[in-house]
Amino acid sequence: MDTSKSSKAPAASVWLSTETTDLAGFAGSIARRTALADWPLAVSVEKNILVYAGDSVRKAALRPKTSRAMMAEWAGALSHGPGVIVIKAALSQAPVIDRATAIFDTIIAEQKRGNSGGGDHFAKPGANERIWNSLQKHCMADPANFAAYYAAPAIAMASMAWLGPGYQMSAQVNRVNPGGAAQSAHRDYHLGFMAPAEALAFPEPVHRLSPLMTLQGAIAHCDMPLESGPTLLLPYSQNFLHGYLVFGEPQYQAFFAGHHVQLPLEKGDAMFFNPALMHAAGNNRSAGIFRMANLLQVSSAFGRAMESIDRIAMAKSLYPALLAASLDRAGIANAIAACADGYAFPTNLDHDPPLGGLAPISQAAFMAQAIADKIPTEAFARALDAMAQKRLA
Repeated sequence: MDTSKSSKAPAASVWLSTETTDLAGFAGSIARRTALADWPLAVSVEKNILVYAGDSVRKAALRPKTSRAMMAEWAGALSHGPGVIVIKAALSQAPVIDRATAIFDTIIAEQKRGNSGGGDHFAKPGANERIWNSLQKHCMADPANFAAYYAAPAIAMASMAWLGPGYQMSAQVNRVNPGGAAQSAHRDYHLGFMAPAEALAFPEPVHRLSPLMTLQGAIAHCDMPLESGPTLLLPYSQNFLHGYLVFGEPQYQAFFAGHHVQLPLEKGDAMFFNPALMHAAGNNRSAGIFRMANLLQVSSAFGRAMESIDRIAMAKSLYPALLAASLDRAGIANAIAACADGYAFPTNLDHDPPLGGLAPISQAAFMAQAIADKIPTEAFARALDAMAQKRLA
């Protein structure tokens, strides 16, 4: 099976290749059925997805042993189980949700008036309304409502179950309007936001690690019957090791189209899933449902360096030396890698959108291009400062 340890030569097992996998292997790896008996704290299995009761979660949160047992079950469900759980009435207070919805609607209206706001990574332009960094915008608009909203035990317990203490919350609102087209099926952050050629550069352990660094969630802000297009899901697809390399290929997209499942959701329901699970927002075929979800993206506390480093100052200092150096292209690239920030995230996606791809340009990539173009030192420094300013919230 695709997730097993390879007996091939070390290089072949560490550097993944699309030549070592096929659609039949993918189909076989997800041909499983979720048995309720294996998940004693769930209340039901719907379309291969585990469903939990919000009231049970709130009661469990008051009893440490029960809470740990529930989180342990969720961790198993997200890793080797179906890869997704639904918590009914995870947020039980309708006024809290409605107030948050009103805040988000106001932000969307302001974005439309100002012709601002971000597009969607995976859907056609205009299909969805997106609020980047809804977490900060929500907190600044109404801190009391923010407190009541994120006080929900379901959010904290799901985050703890997958990531442990010290997790870092972020959120983006997605609203799919009536007639809005579906997203393309995809995996999520980190490797899911890379083109296959980029993902190929990462060794096999990172393909296993990437899903463990992030938890994806969604809070339903309205009732979502099937015609409104709730999230399309492919249970167990997170277990396919080569998935980051192939999910965009036509045959895998077609397989997803023929085998995905959907669950209707009600206002206040929460869904949490492994970021390696293939999924997509569905078509909103309704006449008048503006399907809104607050998409939670929770990150591991461990995704940080030990020291704070001023890489902008370093890049400004190093740049003229690299312009004058007699290094070959590889040597320059190595020096840049030790100096500049090679990752595009985190950033402010309102000001620094992913134009022409899934991520904006990184500091290191910009520096390499500047060296190649022999941009003057002063101009490089000004551009670097402008890039840094765009990334600020």
